[in-house]
Amino acid sequence: MKKTIIIKIGTNVITTAEGLLDIAIMEHLVGQIVALKKTGIQIILVSSGAMGAGRGLLGISPKETVTNSQLLAAVGQVKLMDTYQKLFEKHHMFCAQILATKEDFRDRQHYLNMRNCFTKLLHDDIIPIANENDVVSVQELMFTDNDELAGMIASMMDVYKLLILTSVDGVYDKDPTQKNAKVIHTVDRQTQWKKGITQQRSAFGRGGMSTKCSVAGRLAQIGIETQIINGQTKHSIIDAIEKKNIGTTFCAEKKVSNIKKRIATASGQEKGIVIVNKLAQEILTSPNHVSLLPVGIVDVIGEFQKGDIIKIQNTKKEDIGIGMAQYNAERAKEYIGQKGKKALIHYDYLFIENK
Repeated sequence: MKKTIIIKIGTNVITTAEGLLDIAIMEHLVGQIVALKKTGIQIILVSSGAMGAGRGLLGISPKETVTNSQLLAAVGQVKLMDTYQKLFEKHHMFCAQILATKEDFRDRQHYLNMRNCFTKLLHDDIIPIANENDVVSVQELMFTDNDELAGMIASMMDVYKLLILTSVDGVYDKDPTQKNAKVIHTVDRQTQWKKGITQQRSAFGRGGMSTKCSVAGRLAQIGIETQIINGQTKHSIIDAIEKKNIGTTFCAEKKVSNIKKRIATASGQEKGIVIVNKLAQEILTSPNHVSLLPVGIVDVIGEFQKGDIIKIQNTKKEDIGIGMAQYNAERAKEYIGQKGKKALIHYDYLFIENK
């Protein structure tokens, strides 16, 4: 069976300082992708750059409004895909556009339709290029950025690896602006990497290193290796696949079930929140395989049904995890604090994020 990888290309990788598409960089990236395809690796692209390209074409002020963003995305997406199409055509390869919203991952039929589409494109040797559909996305249901979209597709397609291309060399052991800051090449559960994360966002995109690491950490927990590399460095994609010591790799842990993979990347799709006490938090975050029992719940917020995704928080309103409800909110509220009641979230449908 062919291995599938996802390559997520950030806005700053393929745009100039003025916001125009950097054709030379895009051509080099496409050349590496073609070379990998010829080795039998299947590739899904998740490419930002539409709004940046639109801004460069129209010269609109960086001041963001919903309508401005829609305008830039609508104009820029055409330019972005036209550029990719021409570059792949030089190598006698086809690419296809897939525009997604977070709602597509919430609705099971949409989810299955999208997965089937990706599967068919890969089967026919066509390179899918995904991007968020910014034209129709509503603020409440937008992806944090395309890193989150790439993570959700990685989980859905059960890929071997996610490569996140950015304009820096990886995750640093301290603020990268400080003297002697060094790239952390490998991250596992014991690695202390958060000191090097700043909240700065890219010039033309919505994302930042914090989101990239959050996505990478979740995917590593469900068995998908994720590597953050500098996409502007020559041959960086090839070097990463050949396991050369570049960028930052979040090491994959033990594989989990497909349903758990979907739950792990379902942040933002929750229909309700449950608040747990300190003891429940300690038990849930321990290495043991446990379920969320009503005895540890102190509050239930929102209205949800059996099978809905719900978020778990502590009494400080800090996120602990996410899972699938085994019964509705009305019953959950009735059971608050009681012993001997059925688990609200069974371990098989529970994802606790490493901290």
